[in-house]
Amino acid sequence: MVLFSSSLLVWAGYVAAQASSGTFSVLSYNVAGLPELLSSGNPAVNTPLLAPKLAPYGIVNVQEDFNYHAALYAGDKHAYRTATSGGVPFGSGLNTLSNYPFIDLQRITWSKCASGSGDCLTPKGFTLLRARLDIGVYVDIYNLHTDAGSESADITARNANIAQVISYINSNSVGNAVVVYGDTNARYTRSGDGIRQFSSAGFTDAWVQLVRGSSGAPAEGSSALVCPDNGVGVTNACETVDKILYRSGPALTLTATRFNNENSAFLNSTGFPLSDHYPITTAFTYSLSTSRRLTDLAGGSGGTWFSDLPSLPSGTPTLTSITLSGANRFDYISLTLSTGATFKHGGTGGTPVTLTLNSGERITSLQVDTGSYNGGTRVFYVGIGTSSGRTLGAGTQTSSTVTWTAPSGLGLKGTYGKSGDGLDLLGGIWA
Repeated sequence: MVLFSSSLLVWAGYVAAQASSGTFSVLSYNVAGLPELLSSGNPAVNTPLLAPKLAPYGIVNVQEDFNYHAALYAGDKHAYRTATSGGVPFGSGLNTLSNYPFIDLQRITWSKCASGSGDCLTPKGFTLLRARLDIGVYVDIYNLHTDAGSESADITARNANIAQVISYINSNSVGNAVVVYGDTNARYTRSGDGIRQFSSAGFTDAWVQLVRGSSGAPAEGSSALVCPDNGVGVTNACETVDKILYRSGPALTLTATRFNNENSAFLNSTGFPLSDHYPITTAFTYSLSTSRRLTDLAGGSGGTWFSDLPSLPSGTPTLTSITLSGANRFDYISLTLSTGATFKHGGTGGTPVTLTLNSGERITSLQVDTGSYNGGTRVFYVGIGTSSGRTLGAGTQTSSTVTWTAPSGLGLKGTYGKSGDGLDLLGGIWA
């Protein structure tokens, strides 16, 4: 297994055929791993019992994974897992256990907390990582644990927490399919919790979609649909504060096909729940667009996220020219479409070289070389090849190289990745 505290791409040199569809599953579970003196349960006993039960789920988000983290990971077999941020009071308690490799782990602390339920005692917040389901198929996974409690200050803080994560998604998951799941401490029935902000931001709640159906989310101000706390008689009809929400992206469509409260799978020998929260799961299918495809990504974890996907015009955009600039390292890439739109990413240095495409000519290959710089990984060289056999390149070539080839009928029309004063992470968009 692999523990990630930060991430570099380790599969950049691997190129193979891309499947057009697939499936994966997620689980959200607050594992109640507070120190024994602060816990209402028995985490020293329960954590080793619940850990092996996580195995059937593809990507597991856990919350309150504090002081019994070692026991949780000792009993788990997922291949890729986030490194702990620490116990109380140092860590957030948020971790992800995945069957899929991931990159770009980010840990963000809430800007607002209320002290009534002890929420300010630890750096609660949310995490982001990009799970690679297949070649060029990434989904952004968010794990969150919002402010607890039902006092006015708690509700205000919780509303602000949800607004903060949505704002972050809008900036840092541009162009990506996203799944947000964790302990929201929110109910649709409680006024002011702010959970409906997700719907306004284009997210679908898997429970509302698959269980509530045409009834929609419970009305704000109506009676809470509380689950029993003894593990007996739990059904999907009750609303948990743990949520699974998702949205598709321009190149990747997500469809939730199953939601379930997994209470019956996480009981002790006497039939009592192993945590004070219920584990919830959703199964997804995904399908790739036929007109928008992504390459894998190559590079490191620095810089700021960008994606040209949402800015591409509908239909089949026409690329008229490409400029690459580099010297000792690669500096920037600039693509110009027939509409006049220009997509430029990276810094301002290097020696630029430009290729103007002829009518009907497409960029059909993209080469990216990476190397070490200032303790991180950056893009050192970018090269392209066209359907007419012409080539262009800039920067310094390295032994860490990958070349991607466009699917039939498509060409390079944009890029995605992370950039700053240069390019940290780069992939291509075929359209």
